[in-house]
Amino acid sequence: MKPRIAIPVPNSDAEYSARTLPDYVAAVEAAGGVAVEIPLTQTNSEAAQLIKSCDAVLLPGSSADVDPQKYGAARHSKTAEADAARDNIDELLLQDAFNMHKPLLGICYGVQSLNVWRTGTLVQHIESAVTHARPKGVPKTEKIVHEAVVESASRLGRIVASSRKQVGAARVTIEVNSSHHQSVEVVGDGLKVVARSKDDGVIEAVEGTAEDHWLVGVQWHPERMVDEDKVSRAIFVALIGAAAEWHERARAAGADFETVPKKSL
Repeated sequence: MKPRIAIPVPNSDAEYSARTLPDYVAAVEAAGGVAVEIPLTQTNSEAAQLIKSCDAVLLPGSSADVDPQKYGAARHSKTAEADAARDNIDELLLQDAFNMHKPLLGICYGVQSLNVWRTGTLVQHIESAVTHARPKGVPKTEKIVHEAVVESASRLGRIVASSRKQVGAARVTIEVNSSHHQSVEVVGDGLKVVARSKDDGVIEAVEGTAEDHWLVGVQWHPERMVDEDKVSRAIFVALIGAAAEWHERARAAGADFETVPKKSL
């Protein structure tokens, strides 16, 4: 049985979601998983039942920004409007992932949503010589890339090393595709920084500090590069592998997935 990966619809804007969601679905399916779309229009009860049937969570990007009130900050003039429906579903997914120790991958807005939910804060608008966001007028087909430095002694570092068959160095530099104007600032509870932009130090990835909970958040968009980039493919393969392991542990525990104690998982 293929692992089921819960993916919320990226945004209340139907056009944006129709354009971006297929990349996440394709990346999950190419890695051997089943993508389970979580609509933003469901009731909490309906969403919870669908989430309960999944083995892992993928929080995708969004054109919205997390409401700065959630982390006690005044709104920056360039901060986009929040998407209350997406925030609501994210909170349900995050609660389920942490309660059940389900694997979780956050991408772009997804890692920001995760960090704020864990009481962290965000840089509301990056001012840097490094291009992180797509400049106006640049076609969406053109990738915006820069270098990021990953800590090798991390879950993400091991994923990178395995994809490149490269071990030994304390840090490894990779090329990432970027499409964001915000980033993690103060890291949330139970998270740690594992990658930064090489030239300006912007946080590019975090992961969970608990060894028994697979939790990775990246600021870039690996779902857009799975066809040409080994690291991007490896991230999704690792997520699906962790989801398969979680499913087997839950099944072996012989209980309903929603009520299996953490220590059994």
